[in-house]
Amino acid sequence: MVKQQRAARTRRALIQAAAEAFTQDGFTSASLAAISRRAGVSSGALHFHFESKNALAQAVEDEAAAAFGQVTHRAALHGGTPLQGLVDATHVLMSLIAEDAVMRAGFALCRDVTRENDAALRGAWQRWVEDALSRAEQAGQLAEGVSVREVTTAIVAATVGLEVLGSTQEQWLSRDAVTRLWGLLAPRIARPRELSALSCGPSRPGSPRRPSAAPRPK
Repeated sequence: MVKQQRAARTRRALIQAAAEAFTQDGFTSASLAAISRRAGVSSGALHFHFESKNALAQAVEDEAAAAFGQVTHRAALHGGTPLQGLVDATHVLMSLIAEDAVMRAGFALCRDVTRENDAALRGAWQRWVEDALSRAEQAGQLAEGVSVREVTTAIVAATVGLEVLGSTQEQWLSRDAVTRLWGLLAPRIARPRELSALSCGPSRPGSPRRPSAAPRPK
């Protein structure tokens, strides 16, 4: 049991270190030797857990995807309405990208053209946004003439833009930035009667974050 716990801690440290390295240096420039030093483990320990840098990047993406799934699941359960759940999910996701190295790296790896990837995390976000808007349409929340597909495109483009800009300027990922975004979008997509009950800020202050969230490296 102790050995298994130690192995789990080592693996976790390597994923965290890799996430920080991939975000700061890019996938190509980040070396396995530097990642093992950052994690405080030997190169042998790294290769015991991960056979290649690609395998390590995949582990980062998998962990980010799992955290993303928790965000959207909680938003769907506790958002109240589909539109409020979508607003809340946007806030929590941008907060995690700002504060959590693994989530940040998961999205950064989606746009890294130096390695083959299918941008699965961004694709999952697009599908979830479209599903949330479809549920909002079925609930009668969307304004007349609003196209789910077109609004999905606008929201995904805007949030991916915040994520990319936030990689160098953190204010783009702030609560205020996301609230302003929804302040612009909500009146254009929601029925007037829905607006009074819709919070463009997070409706649940202190929304849960990943327990492993770490401060952004300076």
